[in-house]
Amino acid sequence: MSSVHETVAAMWNSYLATLSEEERQNIKDYSSWYFCSDEKSANELAELVLSGTKRATASLHELYKHENEPLPAVGNLSIVTDWNGIAKCIIKTTSVEVVPFEDVTEEFARTEGEGDKSLIYWQKVHWSFFGEERRAIGKEPTDDMLVVCEEFEVVFK
Repeated sequence: MSSVHETVAAMWNSYLATLSEEERQNIKDYSSWYFCSDEKSANELAELVLSGTKRATASLHELYKHENEPLPAVGNLSIVTDWNGIAKCIIKTTSVEVVPFEDVTEEFARTEGEGDKSLIYWQKVHWSFFGEERRAIGKEPTDDMLVVCEEFEVVFK
């Protein structure tokens, strides 16, 4: 049985094999991660990406600084895994916008592809999720907390 890290490496190597030498030389790095903070959501959202329903994700801006992580950037490559770290697909970031929570649009909520795809659903779920993240660093959620709205495309399954 292979380790989860081997599935990520195997997917990455399979993806690289589909590229030209020039394309491979232009790739600097990749990350691998799963969505959310619980198994059920992580697995469901990975499946929504695979089906083409989920083409965006949102994260709390201040956590990047708090965790000393760079913001996502257009062109970034990521291997989406399930909760157990098994590679599911590779995505490429196509758009990144930082906006206050209250300014996230209906269009972005639809592109994120979760629940009924409405802005009301998006706000309810993300207020709760971002609220937990903010409370973990000693803050409360606010309408003007900054959200990183990232759009992506699947480049390899």
